[in-house]
Amino acid sequence: MQEISQRLKGLRESVSLSQAKIAALMGATQASVNRYENGQSSPPLKILLWYADFFDVSMDYIFARTEQPEGKLYEHKPKVIEAITQDSKELRQFVDMCFDPSSPVSEKLREVLTQMLQEQGK
Repeated sequence: MQEISQRLKGLRESVSLSQAKIAALMGATQASVNRYENGQSSPPLKILLWYADFFDVSMDYIFARTEQPEGKLYEHKPKVIEAITQDSKELRQFVDMCFDPSSPVSEKLREVLTQMLQEQGK
């Protein structure tokens, strides 16, 4: 059980998501995520499958049966872009930080990048 807790916490921290943010993404409460990560309760299978799909890891990795996050069918590509694109305000702030406002092409580049990230999240 402790290994599973450590894996869930490690996966969440690997993409710099707070417990509250990941709870909102999975439709749970921050308190539930905290209990799962601290080994105070066992996550249901539905939650474990959600983690495997969201972080694109195998269940063997979550259950600490292997150190390799990717299974036979997985490439280990966490869906961080989807998490960012779900909140357009956060997306806009992210894109704005990437460009120099004094550059004449910045606005067009911002628009293109925003559109690409939104399409990637679909």
